[in-house]
Amino acid sequence: MWLSAPVRDLAGRNVLVTGAASGIGRAVAEQAAQQGAVLHLTDVRADALAAVADGIRARGGRVGTARAADVADHDQVRRLAAHVTEQAGAMDVVLNVAGIAIWGTVRSLEPEHWQRLVDVNLMGPIHVIEEFLPPMIDAGRGGQLVNVSSAAGIIAMPWHAAYSASKFGLRGVSEVLRYDLRKHRIGVSLVCPGGVDTGLVETIRIAGIDQQSRAFVRARRHFQKRAVSPEQAAEAIWRGALRNRYWVYTSPDIRLAHWLQRYFPPGYALAMRAFNYGANRVLPAVEQARRPDLG
Repeated sequence: MWLSAPVRDLAGRNVLVTGAASGIGRAVAEQAAQQGAVLHLTDVRADALAAVADGIRARGGRVGTARAADVADHDQVRRLAAHVTEQAGAMDVVLNVAGIAIWGTVRSLEPEHWQRLVDVNLMGPIHVIEEFLPPMIDAGRGGQLVNVSSAAGIIAMPWHAAYSASKFGLRGVSEVLRYDLRKHRIGVSLVCPGGVDTGLVETIRIAGIDQQSRAFVRARRHFQKRAVSPEQAAEAIWRGALRNRYWVYTSPDIRLAHWLQRYFPPGYALAMRAFNYGANRVLPAVEQARRPDLG
């Protein structure tokens, strides 16, 4: 028999959220506060994080910790975990939300792009898991680990090779921990958002693309119209996590794409080819200028 939901409600629960200063992280924190959680928040941006914490407190929410940290820096995460655990004890729910996005073709991506994505999107959650999960295990009361991957951790999204490397990696970690942590009554949820209209949409880096071009601005606006809000994504995350669902989707299109991938591979392959063709028409790379002169 599979593990029933170890955390069925958030009242009085210690909840850690990384990337809590904006977007999905902020939305899941605010919704957890509304449900009575004791929040422990972190983000790399100290001022924005403090503003979120102040807003939650002003509305009657409980924030035990709001402390800036770069999840890519293991020492910072270690100090954060020591502080939080000393002050509040073990967490009941840990949400790895913090992440960055850099897209591009193999020709346009630089080595530092690949490295930074792995450092933040994969090693960041691993650092959090290393430091916050052992106290949860020792506490013996179970809990829930929520890792936010991406649609790019499931399907072959155009220009996402480096980003997908980090998000598929987090998916692999989650798949193993899903079973390793079962004996400790700690459930694992893997969140695979599709389009979510967060601040990341405005700051995303696409190597080799003029992001002020008319075609790019038009494509971004089209994306934002189709994307769900951070609040809608957060509702889906909490709905899944409190039921101990492993796969958590924030929009039906990604659920459908994943279904095609698993149960109708020819349809999936056709859809991905069409997706890639369309993306390359809308967002032409400036690769030609980067090619060596073979004359």
